[in-house]
Amino acid sequence: MLQSGAAGGRGCALCPLLGVLFFQGVYIVLSLEIKADAHVWGYVGENIKLKCTFKSTSSITDKLTIDWTYRPPSSSRTESIFHYQSFQYPTTVGTFRDRISWVGDVYKGDASISIINPTIKDNGTFSCAVKNPPDVYHNIPGTELTVTERGFGTMLSSVALLSILVFIPSAVVGVLLLVRMGRKSAGLKKRSKPGSKKSSIEVSADTDQEKDDCMAKLCVCCAECLVVRGHDRNRVQLRDFSNDASKGRG
Repeated sequence: MLQSGAAGGRGCALCPLLGVLFFQGVYIVLSLEIKADAHVWGYVGENIKLKCTFKSTSSITDKLTIDWTYRPPSSSRTESIFHYQSFQYPTTVGTFRDRISWVGDVYKGDASISIINPTIKDNGTFSCAVKNPPDVYHNIPGTELTVTERGFGTMLSSVALLSILVFIPSAVVGVLLLVRMGRKSAGLKKRSKPGSKKSSIEVSADTDQEKDDCMAKLCVCCAECLVVRGHDRNRVQLRDFSNDASKGRG
């Protein structure tokens, strides 16, 4: 009985210690949290941002490190493409050489990078790891990147939308102008009858009509400006698309 009581006493004595270790373990696990987008889509030749944010219970120091790695599709091989510790150290070898740019801010909990001039060969999984001693235990989220060619249909849809935004206001202004011209023509026919004299109301109406004509002319000028700008934008977009297509073929 005495031995059993002694064992029970030792067990009770260990309870507080186990409780402290348990809560300390929970604290360590939750001390550093990292978040990243699960999937990112982009187009060939257009810079792509890989977003990564973190929260640490410790203050940011020069010991904080950030590491980005890349794993190709259907492969277990990973390669380091970026390292940060007080300064940025993008990779100087491999397919991502001179194509990784730092766009984060560690003091704001941002560890994001950008891929310059991406290609279809960049498809794969990118992982972001952050350590801020003593916070070093954390999850390592992965971002699946999918890069595709920007199709001609996408360009056409953008051009069509821009054209609609430009030509609909122009058409509305044109219709309003035709209606006003029709009213003006009807008024002139009535006044052209022999022996008719203008009353004060008709004189006022003439003044209002002149103001309306001025506003209509102004609207037409604005519409013409919109049309010209729209055509210029369309030409620029089509030229850029042609250049991108030429580069892709090259």
